Amino acid sequence: MDILPILIDWAPYLLGGVLVTLGLVLSALGLGVAMGLPMALGQVYGSRPLRWVIGIYVWFFRGLPILVLLFLFYFGIFPALGLDDLPAFVVGAVVLGLRGAAYQSQIFRGAIQSISEGQMIAARSLGMSRLTAIRSIILPQSVRIALPGWSNEYPNILTDSAICYAIGVAELLTRASQIVSQTHVTMPIYIATAGVFILLNYGGMRILHRLEKRIAIPGFGSGAV
Repeated sequence: MDILPILIDWAPYLLGGVLVTLGLVLSALGLGVAMGLPMALGQVYGSRPLRWVIGIYVWFFRGLPILVLLFLFYFGIFPALGLDDLPAFVVGAVVLGLRGAAYQSQIFRGAIQSISEGQMIAARSLGMSRLTAIRSIILPQSVRIALPGWSNEYPNILTDSAICYAIGVAELLTRASQIVSQTHVTMPIYIATAGVFILLNYGGMRILHRLEKRIAIPGFGSGAV
Protein backbone atom coordinates (compact mmCIF):
# COMPACT_ATOMS: atom_id res chain seq x y z
CA MET A 1 0.00 0.00 0.00
CA ASP A 2 1.32 3.45 -0.95
CA ILE A 3 1.30 5.44 2.29
CA LEU A 4 2.21 8.92 1.02
CA PRO A 5 -1.02 9.57 -0.94
CA ILE A 6 -3.04 8.49 2.10
CA LEU A 7 -1.16 10.90 4.35
CA ILE A 8 -1.61 13.72 1.84
CA ASP A 9 -5.33 13.05 1.40
CA TRP A 10 -5.99 12.98 5.13
CA ALA A 11 -3.59 15.79 6.11
CA PRO A 12 -6.28 18.56 6.15
CA TYR A 13 -8.47 16.47 8.46
CA LEU A 14 -5.54 15.69 10.75
CA LEU A 15 -4.46 19.33 10.81
CA GLY A 16 -8.01 20.27 11.78
CA GLY A 17 -7.35 18.29 14.94
CA VAL A 18 -4.33 20.51 15.58
CA LEU A 19 -6.62 23.53 15.84
CA VAL A 20 -8.86 21.71 18.29
CA THR A 21 -5.86 20.61 20.35
CA LEU A 22 -4.46 24.14 20.45
CA GLY A 23 -7.90 25.42 21.42
CA LEU A 24 -7.96 23.01 24.35
CA VAL A 25 -4.45 23.96 25.44
CA LEU A 26 -4.91 27.74 25.21
CA SER A 27 -8.31 27.62 26.90
CA ALA A 28 -6.95 25.47 29.72
CA LEU A 29 -3.89 27.70 30.19
CA GLY A 30 -6.08 30.80 30.32
CA LEU A 31 -8.45 29.27 32.86
CA GLY A 32 -5.49 27.99 34.86
CA VAL A 33 -3.98 31.47 35.15
CA ALA A 34 -7.35 33.11 35.89
CA MET A 35 -7.90 30.72 38.79
CA GLY A 36 -4.37 29.80 39.81
CA LEU A 37 -3.07 33.31 40.47
CA PRO A 38 -5.93 34.34 42.81
CA MET A 39 -5.60 31.00 44.61
CA ALA A 40 -1.88 31.60 45.08
CA LEU A 41 -2.61 35.03 46.56
CA GLY A 42 -5.23 33.46 48.80
CA GLN A 43 -2.76 30.88 50.07
CA VAL A 44 -0.15 33.51 50.88
CA TYR A 45 -2.27 36.42 52.11
CA GLY A 46 -5.68 34.89 52.80
CA SER A 47 -7.34 33.84 56.03
CA ARG A 48 -6.89 30.38 57.46
CA PRO A 49 -10.32 29.11 56.25
CA LEU A 50 -9.57 30.39 52.75
CA ARG A 51 -6.17 28.71 52.74
CA TRP A 52 -7.82 25.50 53.91
CA VAL A 53 -10.41 25.57 51.09
CA ILE A 54 -7.75 26.26 48.46
CA GLY A 55 -5.60 23.48 49.89
CA ILE A 56 -8.50 21.01 49.53
CA TYR A 57 -9.02 22.13 45.93
CA VAL A 58 -5.34 21.65 45.10
CA TRP A 59 -5.26 18.28 46.84
CA PHE A 60 -8.33 17.06 44.95
CA PHE A 61 -7.29 18.09 41.45
CA ARG A 62 -3.67 17.06 41.85
CA GLY A 63 -4.60 13.76 43.44
CA LEU A 64 -6.79 12.34 40.67
CA PRO A 65 -5.74 11.20 37.18
CA ILE A 66 -6.95 13.46 34.40
CA LEU A 67 -9.00 10.63 32.89
CA VAL A 68 -10.90 10.15 36.15
CA LEU A 69 -11.58 13.89 36.33
CA LEU A 70 -12.86 13.92 32.76
CA PHE A 71 -15.29 11.09 33.49
CA LEU A 72 -16.40 12.65 36.79
CA PHE A 73 -17.26 15.94 35.16
CA TYR A 74 -18.55 14.66 31.83
CA PHE A 75 -20.77 11.87 33.17
CA GLY A 76 -21.40 13.07 36.73
CA ILE A 77 -20.86 16.61 37.94
CA PHE A 78 -21.96 18.61 34.89
CA PRO A 79 -25.09 16.49 34.25
CA ALA A 80 -25.99 16.78 37.95
CA LEU A 81 -25.79 20.56 37.55
CA GLY A 82 -28.11 20.44 34.55
CA LEU A 83 -25.24 20.99 32.12
CA ASP A 84 -25.49 17.66 30.33
CA ASP A 85 -25.68 19.40 26.94
CA LEU A 86 -22.19 20.90 27.21
CA PRO A 87 -20.01 20.04 24.21
CA ALA A 88 -17.21 17.59 24.92
CA PHE A 89 -14.69 20.27 23.90
CA VAL A 90 -15.96 22.62 26.63
CA VAL A 91 -15.84 19.88 29.25
CA GLY A 92 -12.32 18.93 28.21
CA ALA A 93 -11.08 22.53 28.28
CA VAL A 94 -12.70 23.21 31.67
CA VAL A 95 -11.33 20.05 33.29
CA LEU A 96 -7.84 20.66 31.91
CA GLY A 97 -8.07 24.25 33.14
CA LEU A 98 -9.33 23.30 36.61
CA ARG A 99 -6.55 20.76 37.01
CA GLY A 100 -3.99 23.18 35.59
CA ALA A 101 -5.11 25.83 38.08
CA ALA A 102 -4.20 23.51 40.95
CA TYR A 103 -0.64 23.14 39.65
CA GLN A 104 -0.25 26.74 38.54
CA SER A 105 -1.41 28.04 41.92
CA GLN A 106 1.59 26.35 43.51
CA ILE A 107 3.95 27.79 40.91
CA PHE A 108 2.63 31.30 41.55
CA ARG A 109 2.59 30.75 45.32
CA GLY A 110 6.28 29.86 45.32
CA ALA A 111 7.07 32.94 43.23
CA ILE A 112 5.09 35.22 45.54
CA GLN A 113 6.78 33.80 48.61
CA SER A 114 10.18 34.38 46.99
CA ILE A 115 9.56 38.14 47.18
CA SER A 116 11.09 39.57 50.33
CA GLU A 117 8.55 40.42 53.03
CA GLY A 118 10.49 43.64 53.45
CA GLN A 119 9.01 44.93 50.19
CA MET A 120 5.49 44.60 51.58
CA ILE A 121 6.55 46.28 54.82
CA ALA A 122 8.19 49.13 52.91
CA ALA A 123 5.11 49.60 50.72
CA ARG A 124 2.82 49.71 53.74
CA SER A 125 5.14 52.20 55.46
CA LEU A 126 4.75 54.48 52.41
CA GLY A 127 0.99 54.50 52.87
CA MET A 128 0.01 51.84 50.33
CA SER A 129 -2.87 49.56 51.15
CA ARG A 130 -2.20 45.84 51.23
CA LEU A 131 -4.12 45.39 47.96
CA THR A 132 -2.23 48.19 46.24
CA ALA A 133 1.10 46.78 47.36
CA ILE A 134 0.20 43.35 46.03
CA ARG A 135 -1.02 44.73 42.72
CA SER A 136 1.78 47.23 42.13
CA ILE A 137 4.83 45.61 43.72
CA ILE A 138 4.38 41.93 44.49
CA LEU A 139 2.50 40.69 41.42
CA PRO A 140 4.66 42.32 38.70
CA GLN A 141 7.73 40.64 40.15
CA SER A 142 6.22 37.29 41.07
CA VAL A 143 4.60 36.74 37.67
CA ARG A 144 7.94 37.29 35.94
CA ILE A 145 9.69 34.96 38.40
CA ALA A 146 7.00 32.30 37.92
CA LEU A 147 7.13 32.29 34.13
CA PRO A 148 9.89 29.66 33.72
CA GLY A 149 8.01 27.22 35.93
CA TRP A 150 4.63 28.18 34.52
CA SER A 151 5.82 27.60 30.94
CA ASN A 152 6.21 23.91 31.79
CA GLU A 153 2.44 23.74 32.04
CA TYR A 154 2.22 24.14 28.27
CA PRO A 155 3.74 20.73 27.37
CA ASN A 156 1.92 19.12 30.30
CA ILE A 157 -1.49 20.32 29.13
CA LEU A 158 -0.60 19.61 25.50
CA THR A 159 0.06 15.95 26.25
CA ASP A 160 -2.91 15.71 28.62
CA SER A 161 -5.20 17.07 25.90
CA ALA A 162 -4.89 13.76 24.04
CA ILE A 163 -6.81 12.09 26.90
CA CYS A 164 -9.87 14.12 25.87
CA TYR A 165 -10.12 11.45 23.17
CA ALA A 166 -11.93 9.41 25.84
CA ILE A 167 -14.95 11.75 25.89
CA GLY A 168 -15.10 12.26 22.13
CA VAL A 169 -13.32 15.58 21.63
CA ALA A 170 -12.23 15.73 17.98
CA GLU A 171 -8.65 16.64 18.81
CA LEU A 172 -5.49 15.40 17.14
CA LEU A 173 -5.39 11.87 18.54
CA THR A 174 -9.12 11.35 17.98
CA ARG A 175 -8.83 12.29 14.34
CA ALA A 176 -5.73 10.13 13.90
CA SER A 177 -7.64 7.15 15.27
CA GLN A 178 -10.55 7.85 12.94
CA ILE A 179 -8.17 7.96 9.98
CA VAL A 180 -6.67 4.64 11.06
CA SER A 181 -10.14 3.06 11.25
CA GLN A 182 -10.92 4.30 7.75
CA THR A 183 -7.65 3.47 6.03
CA HIS A 184 -6.37 0.55 8.15
CA VAL A 185 -2.96 2.24 8.06
CA THR A 186 -1.71 2.30 11.64
CA MET A 187 1.92 3.13 12.30
CA PRO A 188 2.45 5.82 9.63
CA ILE A 189 -0.62 7.72 10.87
CA TYR A 190 0.39 7.52 14.52
CA ILE A 191 4.01 8.39 13.70
CA ALA A 192 2.78 11.47 11.82
CA THR A 193 0.58 12.34 14.81
CA ALA A 194 3.51 11.97 17.18
CA GLY A 195 5.56 14.25 14.92
CA VAL A 196 2.85 16.90 15.03
CA PHE A 197 2.76 16.74 18.84
CA ILE A 198 6.54 17.13 18.97
CA LEU A 199 6.39 20.16 16.65
CA LEU A 200 3.62 21.74 18.73
CA ASN A 201 5.61 21.13 21.88
CA TYR A 202 8.85 22.49 20.44
CA GLY A 203 7.23 25.53 18.85
CA GLY A 204 5.28 26.47 21.95
CA MET A 205 8.28 26.13 24.25
CA ARG A 206 10.43 28.22 21.91
CA ILE A 207 7.88 31.03 22.07
CA LEU A 208 7.66 30.81 25.86
CA HIS A 209 11.45 30.75 26.28
CA ARG A 210 11.74 33.91 24.19
CA LEU A 211 9.10 35.51 26.36
CA GLU A 212 11.02 34.48 29.48
CA LYS A 213 14.15 36.23 28.21
CA ARG A 214 12.27 39.39 27.29
CA ILE A 215 10.61 39.89 30.65
CA ALA A 216 13.27 38.35 32.93
CA ILE A 217 14.22 40.43 35.95
CA PRO A 218 17.85 41.55 35.45
CA GLY A 219 20.19 39.98 37.96
CA PHE A 220 17.63 37.51 39.25
CA GLY A 221 17.86 33.70 39.08
CA SER A 222 19.50 31.85 36.22
CA GLY A 223 19.58 34.97 34.09
CA ALA A 224 21.83 36.77 36.56
CA VAL A 225 25.14 38.01 35.22
